[in-house]
Formats: sequence, structure tokens, C-alpha cells
Amino acid sequence: MVSLPARLEERLKKLLPKARDRQQFVNDVVTRAIEEIETKGGNGLPEAVGGTLHLFTDGGSRGNPGQAAIGCVLLDPLTGKILKEHKETIGIQTNNVAEYRALIAGLALAQKFHPNRLVCHLDSELIVKQLSGAYRVKMPTLQPLIEEIRELATQFGEVSYAHIPRAENKRADRLVNEALDGIR
Repeated sequence: MVSLPARLEERLKKLLPKARDRQQFVNDVVTRAIEEIETKGGNGLPEAVGGTLHLFTDGGSRGNPGQAAIGCVLLDPLTGKILKEHKETIGIQTNNVAEYRALIAGLALAQKFHPNRLVCHLDSELIVKQLSGAYRVKMPTLQPLIEEIRELATQFGEVSYAHIPRAENKRADRLVNEALDGIR
């Protein structure tokens, strides 16, 4: 039996009220996906499925607002292996917008690996406290970003946000600076 995130299970129940029909639908989808992967020689198969993954994100701008970039590192904590890295420039933005956009990109990246639990590490204490509800979000421009993060988070069994010192976020910070250094 395949276990689905609660949000997907709820949506599926609305579409297919009978348990037998839902099970058949899931079986059909999984069978087609496996056949597609097999015909492509395994291309597209994620390297990790389930378990706990760690996501390190960082965003920054040179000037506030200024040229901004994001960096994300997805890590398997059992092996220490970096599963995926991502960096990109995001135009003229504030530091806070860059931090939020980095987390959004990281959550989207992590979805492809289907972790049951995702621990998100950020060096922005403000962002962590806003996401946990300890601080209010005062800037209306940040509200859509928070809503997008909350929506993406529903795709995982569990998501947590942890503040870490900047020194422990060197990989993501390096990606931000590499992206910004590439702007000419």
C-alpha cells in the first residue's frame, strides 16, 4: 500500500469516494510511472525516496534592495551526500524577499525526492520566527511568499524550520555569492 500525504489523500477522497477506486487509481498511476522509468533506463528516478532530508537555503542582496540571488542545498543526513544544489539570480530584491524565495525554490527542489520529513535550515532568524508564528509578518509584500511556502509544505509529511548560524550555512551562502558574482 502506498502512503500519500494527508492533503493528497483528502483530494483523492473527494474525487474517488470509494476506497477500492482510490486504490486502483494509485496502483494504475504507480504502474505507469514505473513502466515509464523502466523504458527510459531509469532516467528521472529520484536518488532518494522517503526518509528525512535536510534543506539549507540562503538568500541575499548586494544593497537592500539590490541585486539578489538564492542558493539551496539538499542533503541526505544519513550519508552526508549532497543530492542537489541550486543557485540563481532573482533581480532587484530585499534580503528578506531573497531569503523567502530561496526557501520556496528549496521546497520545490525537495519535492522531487519525496521525503517524509524535511528539516529546513536557514540563517535568517527573522524568517524562521515568522514561519513558526513567533513573529508577525508586517510587510504585506511578504505575505504571498509565506502563503506559497505554506502551500508547498503541505506536500511533505512533516516540515520544520531551524535557525542556524551563518557559519553552518556556508554551502548555500557560497551559491548565493557565486550567482551574484556572475552578474556583470
